[in-house]
Amino acid sequence: MSDVADDRVYYVISDLHIGGDEQLEEIEFREELLGFLRRLEDTDENAELVINGDAFGLWEFTTVDGIEKFDTLEETYPTLFEQFRRTGTNVQITLIPGNHDHELAAYDEYVERFGEYNVDLVQDESISRRVGTQAIHFEHGHQQDPNNQIDDWGNPHATPLGYFYNTLITSRAGQLSDRGKYNWLRDVQTVTPTERMPIWLFSKYFYREMNPLIRYSLVPFLLLFNVSAVLAVLAALDLTGVWSMPVTQASEFLGQFGWTGTAIWSLFVVNVAVTGLLLLVGVPLYFLRRDVRKTISRFGVFETALTVDTETPYEEAAREVFAEQPETTVFCYGHTHRPSIREVDGGLLVNTGTWLKRLHRRDGIIGLLPPVFYPSYQLTAVRIASESEGVSVEYQTITKPSPAAEELTLTERLLTIGREPDFAVPDRHVVETETQER
Repeated sequence: MSDVADDRVYYVISDLHIGGDEQLEEIEFREELLGFLRRLEDTDENAELVINGDAFGLWEFTTVDGIEKFDTLEETYPTLFEQFRRTGTNVQITLIPGNHDHELAAYDEYVERFGEYNVDLVQDESISRRVGTQAIHFEHGHQQDPNNQIDDWGNPHATPLGYFYNTLITSRAGQLSDRGKYNWLRDVQTVTPTERMPIWLFSKYFYREMNPLIRYSLVPFLLLFNVSAVLAVLAALDLTGVWSMPVTQASEFLGQFGWTGTAIWSLFVVNVAVTGLLLLVGVPLYFLRRDVRKTISRFGVFETALTVDTETPYEEAAREVFAEQPETTVFCYGHTHRPSIREVDGGLLVNTGTWLKRLHRRDGIIGLLPPVFYPSYQLTAVRIASESEGVSVEYQTITKPSPAAEELTLTERLLTIGREPDFAVPDRHVVETETQER
């Protein structure tokens, strides 16, 4: 247990993911982060800033190794490191490693180098801090994730599954991103869960990279696919002589509008023909795909999914910590990028979220248009303090405008009107003093 004074206030942030190859080096929340650090530089509180893992994207550096990555960070972000130095003269700054920056635990030189900027690097998997008569457990959270769990803590050659994804895919995206019509590929690190990456790539290709003439020629077909599927069935009924009334009435109705009606009818005919073909091919393919999936499942080829449970493992870890350390009533972690507070066995399970851009999938309302991934920021810092009634946990929001106007095409913005994400920051919670007697 840390001997830090009981009246200390803790500010907690995590998952900044600063750094990486080429385009990944840009900090899109740079001014907001500097402003937050300046505020702590001027605070009169007895405060400590805990950066709870993944402050840096060291996995995403593929051209330098070891302590050389610190040199790169220092050269790339001199203003940020100088602000660390100034803020650290007023409040204690504690940094613990996550999975993306696990190398911070692997090289002792990092401790000394960060110390030059008043940042206390603790190379442990977790730390504990006293707050009033209670205590807080801090860990990044990747140790509860089988895809990113590091069994040999501090080993510079530790390579869980997530390591390969980020060194082979995320870093490569940073190297190629500026070749697109818009610098969007670097956002691959914000796509969660990982399985969404293929559909995200297709979405950005369709709305950003596809030749406009091809895209706009496809839009009517894709928008009218649902209608055309129904018409294809009706056309089949008409051709077989089972039921001709719907086709006959539709033809007569559109015939009243001259060439406009003829054009609309022609569009429907083309859509119905293509849709009918897709339906004929799609039905057997559906059953084939279903049978293949069942066979794969029987053999257990894909037993491990990339997506992991983002709640249960952390609840179980919190229960274990609360049981072994009765004075601990707050379990604070990051990693999953989802700000949340949940009550667990009389204590609080607190996720600090991320400062990275977040992408919210918005599926098309009609037709087969690809989903839109709506970008936004939800920058938060968790404040934990001892008060008269107990220990309070509340989120402080750092405002940053949505980049949707610059990053989404007109078509994407039209498809998401009224469907923008709603950011509900978790409410303030208090762990009452007597709760620790549970």
